[in-house]
Amino acid sequence: MGTVFSFDARGGDPAVVGAVLDEAAAGLRRVDEVFSTYREDSQVSRLARGELSLAQCAPEVAEVLELAAEAERVSDGWFSPSYRGRLDPTGIVKGWAVERAARLVADAGASGVSVNGGGDVQVLGTPGTRRPWRVGVADPLRPGGLAAVVSASGAKELAVATSGTAERGTHIVDPRTGRSAVTDLVAVTVVGPRLTWADCWATAAFAMGSREGVRWLESLEGVEGLLMTAGGEVRCTGGLAGWLG
Repeated sequence: MGTVFSFDARGGDPAVVGAVLDEAAAGLRRVDEVFSTYREDSQVSRLARGELSLAQCAPEVAEVLELAAEAERVSDGWFSPSYRGRLDPTGIVKGWAVERAARLVADAGASGVSVNGGGDVQVLGTPGTRRPWRVGVADPLRPGGLAAVVSASGAKELAVATSGTAERGTHIVDPRTGRSAVTDLVAVTVVGPRLTWADCWATAAFAMGSREGVRWLESLEGVEGLLMTAGGEVRCTGGLAGWLG
């Protein structure tokens, strides 16, 4: 996926959790081998070329494609598992992979887990007594600065995902045209319980633009958003303030 991942696990049996951390890291490398559209030999690339059937792929491929279809439905087509007519589920893969890795470590007995994949974060549990996980949101208009800090206080699980142009330039596609999305936004950050969906919703809301994006995010249960325009305007969903701190 070309993404840097980091893990922070607290509590549990050190030997058990340590072994599962290694397993989780290996799982992320495996995800790249299966899903990368930049690798000619990946299962997704071969599936797109018709060299493999879905039944011949790893079970995770069918799972991800089913989730991507659900994201496309919920977003009314603003999220798409294809790129210019070719199968490309990478818009959901990173969030799904990071969330899966975090849950694997938590299931091994860790009382607090944080997994960061290229700035998108899934946290579970707590890092310590009366200490919530806190996730900084980078300011796309002030390199090195923070636009907000999200606190997971009171939540057993929380995800923070950002889509925008600050880090990777123009790369988000408008599914209606097949070309780069042209909107007034530079970044959309979505807060919710699961990174699988937060990652998709941030991408979809960015393609919609600030006005429609914030309206749509407001309609999703348990989801909040922070949208920043190129002119420095900030739009937030009504419940976002409850997660800041």
